[in-house]
Formats: sequence, C-alpha cells, structure tokens
Amino acid sequence: MKVVVNIARIIVGILFIFSGLVKANDPIGLSYKMQEFFLVWGTSFLDGISLALSVIMIAFEIIAGAALLLGWRIKTVSWLLLLLIVFFTFLTGYAYLSGKFKNCGCFGDCIPITAQTSFIKDIILLVLILVIFFNTKYIKPVFAKGATTILLLLATLFSFAAQWYTLKYLPVADCLPFKKGNNIPQQMQMPANAIPDSTIITFVYEKAGKNVEFTAETFPEDFDDSTYKFVNRYDKVIRPGVNNEPPIKAFGLTSPTGTDVTQELLNTGKVVLLFVEGAETPLEKWQEGFTKIVADAQKKNVPVYIVSSAASRLKPAIDKTSFSSVEILSGDNTMIRTAARTNPTVYVLEKGTIAGKWSYKNFDEVSL
Repeated sequence: MKVVVNIARIIVGILFIFSGLVKANDPIGLSYKMQEFFLVWGTSFLDGISLALSVIMIAFEIIAGAALLLGWRIKTVSWLLLLLIVFFTFLTGYAYLSGKFKNCGCFGDCIPITAQTSFIKDIILLVLILVIFFNTKYIKPVFAKGATTILLLLATLFSFAAQWYTLKYLPVADCLPFKKGNNIPQQMQMPANAIPDSTIITFVYEKAGKNVEFTAETFPEDFDDSTYKFVNRYDKVIRPGVNNEPPIKAFGLTSPTGTDVTQELLNTGKVVLLFVEGAETPLEKWQEGFTKIVADAQKKNVPVYIVSSAASRLKPAIDKTSFSSVEILSGDNTMIRTAARTNPTVYVLEKGTIAGKWSYKNFDEVSL
C-alpha cells in the first residue's frame, strides 16, 4: 500500500504543479473563464475580484503540489487538496453536464481540453487524493524541516512572481490566436476540419394553453389549425459540431463616424494598433512610451490607431496628450480582452499579420 500511496502522491503533486504553471502563464485568462461561470450563475458582482481569485487559486495549486511532493504537513495538505478537488470536480462536472461550456480552462489556452475530459480528469484525481487522504501515514517528509521550509518558500515566491511577470509583460508562451506571426484574416476563417452543428427544424404550437414542440417527422396525428396555434419555429441542435468556430471572432474596427475600417487596416502594409480595454491603467504609466511610438511611426509614415471598447470614455484623456490626433477606433470588448492581455498592448501589423506585440511595460522595445 505504501508504494501505491506514494505513486499517487507523485502523480497528484506533479499534475497540480503542472496545472498551476500552465495557468500561471495567463492568469487573466482564467479570470475571464471565472467571469463566464459568474455570468451563468448570476453572480457577476464577483467580476471585480476574479483576477485576485485567479492568482490565489493558481498559486495554491503550485504550492499545494509542491507541499505534497515534499511531504510537508501531509494531513493538512491532504485536507486542502480534497476540498480543492471536490470544488474542481463540481465546476468541471457542471461545465460538462450543463453543456454551457466547451472547456473550463483547467489547463489554460495552451492545452485546451473539453469539459468532458476535464471532468474525467478530476474524477481520477479525486480517487487518487482519497487514496492519499486515508493513508497519510505512509507519506514522510522528503527533506529535513529547514530544507522543506526553504523549498516551499521558493515555490510560493515563484508562483506569485511568475504571475506578476505575465500580468505586466504578457504571457511567456503566447497560445492565443493573436500570437506573433499569425495572420488575423486567416484566423477569422472557419477551420478546415470544422464540423457544423446538426440541427432540425422544431415547431412550437400552443394547444389547450400549453406549448408543445415537434418536428416535421413527429407531427401530431391530431394536428388541426383550430386546436393548434402557431407560436414559433427554431433550429434545434441535435448534435453539436466540432471545431466549428474561427479562432478569432468579432474582429471589427469602427471609426468615430461609424465606418467599418477592418479590411482597410488588415490590407495596409504596416499599421500600429494600441489596444486599450478601458481607462483602468493610468495614462501616466504608458503615455511617454506611446508618445515615442507615435513619433517614430509618423517619421516612417506608418498609420497609428487606438482601439478601445470604451472610446467615448477614453477620448477626453487622450485629447490632453501629444498624440491627441490619433484616431480612436471602437472594437468588441471580448476581442480586445483576448488581444490585449495587458492593458494596454501595442501591435504592429503587416498586411494583417502580427509582426510584433508588446506590453505597455515594453513600449521602449517597439520597432517599426
């Protein structure tokens, strides 16, 4: 039994650390996934703390995995792991059984897995953690107390420092469709291996004060216009499609006059786009760097635009800067949040291909 328990300990510990590290590459992505759950549950008032919850959860996964491998306070750690995996199993089970989520973000955007796979993974982990929970006597500390404490402190510092870095300087591994080298128009196309949803026309009629639904193949034998009153018809999905969404959705850029300039900019030889989600990041933190980018672009006749979902709120602040003449384009908020993992993020496009992207912390490195 001792061998089985320690094998389970190693598997669980490594999986928790791996899961945490993958998500630490993009903690804001996990916070967006949390907001999806909050929206479905009617708890959107928690959106404001989603990033903090994301950072804490990721750090806990890494620290708990390290503690388990080191054999540190195993009874306490096994309790925490059990509570965490029960919570995770509930989330992935809900995501799978409700059908409202294609994935739960368990391994971030770098390793997308279906809700069903996530649920099965968590059930297996639950079994392994239960084995550990009821057999903690077989797990002993790997190192002396002092060495274990130092290693756990290092794991804790790393778990938070890694997330701080990616939140300020963009993910180390860019797994998003807006990564450098990708062509945006190509990413807006449906995948070649896409399988569309299978649908069937469904009719809704009212009979005796109740709505009844049926298809052309299941028309009721007693159907009569005098007893059935038409209410609606819709396409009912009977088999969900596979890979049937383009990587980049809702990429549209609109000028202040309401003109769609998306294709014009994607066909431009070179263009600079500053994606600004909102005014949350103080202008003082990126104004100087962007001023230099604008000046360099003007020397080289490269057009510059600001893209925001809050153009009307952002414009008064921009009007007080040296780059007040830069046109502010409106864009979908979800698209901007995907493109700009730091707020703001600057892009250099060449005929729709992402030649480079930089966090506001690295504006001095932007090359045109």
